[in-house]
Amino acid sequence: MKKLKKAVAVLAIGLGLFSYSTAFAAVGDQGVDWAVYQGDQGQFGYANDKFSISQIGGYNGVGIYWQSTYASQVQSSIAQGKRAHTYIWWQNVVDYGTAKYVLDTMLAQVQTPKGSIVALDAESGYQNTEVALWALQYIKDKGYTPLLYGYRSYLVDNFDLPKITSKFGLWMAGYGWNTPKSAPDYGDFPSYDNIQIWQFTSNYLDIPGGLDGNIDLTGVTDNGYKNGNPSKPNTETPAIDAGKEADKVKGSAKEVGMTVKVNFSSQNYATGEAIPDWVKGTSYQIIEKSGDKVLLDGIMSWLSVYDVETLDASTGGPTVNASQYHIVQYGENLSSIALKYGATWQELARVNALSNPDIIYQGQTLNVVGGQSVATSGYCVVEYGDTLSGIAAQFGTTVERLASANGISNPNLIYAGQVLKF
Repeated sequence: MKKLKKAVAVLAIGLGLFSYSTAFAAVGDQGVDWAVYQGDQGQFGYANDKFSISQIGGYNGVGIYWQSTYASQVQSSIAQGKRAHTYIWWQNVVDYGTAKYVLDTMLAQVQTPKGSIVALDAESGYQNTEVALWALQYIKDKGYTPLLYGYRSYLVDNFDLPKITSKFGLWMAGYGWNTPKSAPDYGDFPSYDNIQIWQFTSNYLDIPGGLDGNIDLTGVTDNGYKNGNPSKPNTETPAIDAGKEADKVKGSAKEVGMTVKVNFSSQNYATGEAIPDWVKGTSYQIIEKSGDKVLLDGIMSWLSVYDVETLDASTGGPTVNASQYHIVQYGENLSSIALKYGATWQELARVNALSNPDIIYQGQTLNVVGGQSVATSGYCVVEYGDTLSGIAAQFGTTVERLASANGISNPNLIYAGQVLKF
């Protein structure tokens, strides 16, 4: 009966039939896992991603090594309102002495909160079931949530897996045909007992270094976060603290009446469909809020609160001029942005209260007031009554160039508040 209930639950998630509640806040949530290949800030695949699992380092069969990107990835994830977790590479750890040495070294440097996931990544080399069981229990005794990661075939071949799953959960990889996927294909599900996270693709997003996509089947990624709130982990660590400070700058608390800008990766909360490009890059007011989703004036689709960026802290105030803000693009840094607006990186760090100028992330909204105005750097905000031909004449360009630069398929269709580059 237990197996039948589990199968029904998995099917319900796959068909979108799960009824979400506070108790199961993370069931069905998607997220990513990172190593050094995803860079200092990591990389999310889609706007609805809710968690990340970063490699801290591990044991490679001959000695301990570290991932230089771990702490900054944790900080970046928390700053974006995501739940951050940790994994350790686990290769040729076949005796208790080595296991204790590796875990004592690694756990002392874990930056995700107590209660969060600390997984053992076992996908190559020799393994020992009894040592792995001891290690998973040791992680649990230290206050974290232990999981064993690996591909189904490797785990089955190298462990007495039923003995492990009777006590601890799995984070299992299984792809079927590894075609690009933005959501799991349940025809590929690697059926086994006690799978708590399923890595359903390593082709989640086509970026250098690749990106894995995961789905939380049990709510385990809520562990370590107070009431599932990713901005309030219950353990203080340097990376978490820095991430929470960045989150304050970003403005994660969105309320009715606030002016916000729609992220370029935003999606319809209910359907997962991308919000059209023409509604992005300008500002709107929140007219309704329900849980972790908001409804904006002029965009009659519910959006996740994490898909919009706060532009002001007032309620019911006027729309903020979009020319005062810059949305960070992938690969940008504070110096390059400052150069674009005739400012200095120190000035931008001060204006935006950035505790670490080296940590900014894709989709973040930065205040560029104090430097050169966006409008004089090649942008303008459409006003009521404007036409594309009139704007082209005003700035000494052509309708064709404006349409091409802004992806406008119909030159007769522009709207008040739209931001145009020229």
